[in-house]
Amino acid sequence: MSRPSLRYDRWEFEAKVGALLSSLQILPKKPELYTLACIHRSVLNEAHMGYTESNERLEFLGDAVLEVSVTEALFHQFPEKPEGELTDIRSALVRGRNLAQIAATLGFSSAIQLSRGESLALGQENPYILANTLEAIIGAIYLDQGFDVARAFIARHVYSTLPRILAEGLFVDPKSHLQEVTQAIWGITPTYIVAEEEWADHNKIYKISVSLGEIELGVGKGSSKKKWEQDAAENAIANRGVWEKQITLPKKVIEN
Repeated sequence: MSRPSLRYDRWEFEAKVGALLSSLQILPKKPELYTLACIHRSVLNEAHMGYTESNERLEFLGDAVLEVSVTEALFHQFPEKPEGELTDIRSALVRGRNLAQIAATLGFSSAIQLSRGESLALGQENPYILANTLEAIIGAIYLDQGFDVARAFIARHVYSTLPRILAEGLFVDPKSHLQEVTQAIWGITPTYIVAEEEWADHNKIYKISVSLGEIELGVGKGSSKKKWEQDAAENAIANRGVWEKQITLPKKVIEN
């Protein structure tokens, strides 16, 4: 008996998506939109399983809905802030790492349909896949129930992370902030390298590593090197308490 080519049978997958929607208190008018939102592109390699479309178009739409919703909310909440600062805060809110953490917390990992190979590689825990699926769900909500409902979902689950982002200073450009830290303490600029490259359905995926000397500070992974250098820097900032103790480089002498 041959092994299944996908993570879930179709009926099991639809049940998982239904359970996710129930936990999110979403009552779908068109359930097929949400099912599509949870189909990763790796599934299309298994043509005999009957899937002909992935969530990428819904992700594209959801990304736009997310950005305009967050932009509008920031515009009204901070009338005194200039455009540049609002842009930095918005970037932190919609950044892949933040979206992936939200998706993981909401239980998206259990409802993503993957190829068997991607599932064995723990694709359901991949921040890139989680973030994209959340954007696709937002796109599905927009098509199914309109902008106001989509905006309310974003406010409840994404915009609600704003206090933490402000408190932790995550709205500051991560690469610039990390460089300021390492320059101030050791007088050295961190180095970014492509640690791995892989192909997924004709799209190149990069794993970016940021290091100081021999010590890895953080990693990022995705289809854009520039975007995921920022993500690697943000990962490094979040883990500063770990790697700062490991660095044996001489510190700068600070003159009073």
